[in-house]
Amino acid sequence: MPDSVDQSRRQWHFDWRLMVFAGLFLPLLVGLGVWQLERAQEKKAQLAQWQEEAGSLSWQELQASGLDAGQPVSIGGRFGDRSWLLDNRTRDGAPGYEVLTVFYPEQGSPVLVNRGWIQAPRRRDELPDINAPRGEVRLQGRLSEFPEPPVLKEVSGNNDGWPRRTQSLSYQQAREVEPDIAALVLRLSGPEQPGAYRADWAPDMMGPQTHYGYALQWFSLAAALVILTVVASYRKTGANDDNDNG
Repeated sequence: MPDSVDQSRRQWHFDWRLMVFAGLFLPLLVGLGVWQLERAQEKKAQLAQWQEEAGSLSWQELQASGLDAGQPVSIGGRFGDRSWLLDNRTRDGAPGYEVLTVFYPEQGSPVLVNRGWIQAPRRRDELPDINAPRGEVRLQGRLSEFPEPPVLKEVSGNNDGWPRRTQSLSYQQAREVEPDIAALVLRLSGPEQPGAYRADWAPDMMGPQTHYGYALQWFSLAAALVILTVVASYRKTGANDDNDNG
């Protein structure tokens, strides 16, 4: 029994290698957690500012102050007659298109509006019927980047007449049709918006909650590092204990 008690006893052993490792990575993990908390606060302030501007500034004033992806926008104007069909978009396993139509605001530059998803006809050589509300309407949505993939090259199905089928759409391609078009696309906020099809995409903007989640992960890793360092520093002592100081 005495031998068993002695061998179960643990004592603190200083290991400089372990302390250097913990000393290097603990401040880094805590710093990353604090940085994510700061980013969350910045994003909350930015969202509050954007919401206030969306209700008080016109589209022309928003453009003058600078547009950002993820920014909410409320805009009045009318739809144009030119639309692109963004190909190879599926919903629930069905092939279809996202419909992007030029919109002319009451003031300011035209903007391309992503109106959501529409199912493709059975035959590839057919295009869906695209209609837009006539007259003045008011739209609400968020700004996003042009649907331009970073690697794939543009492959167009048709360039004669409208609507036009396309695999991707860059800002430069849109400017060839509408030279003054805004550099960002307006995604409608939902299917209740005028002219909307199936506008049920997930938000692509990183909100404050995402930053809080990242902060929790970094702080959890920091806590785990502290716990593991303490546990590893307490070692069994007794007759069979190895000398780790050599």
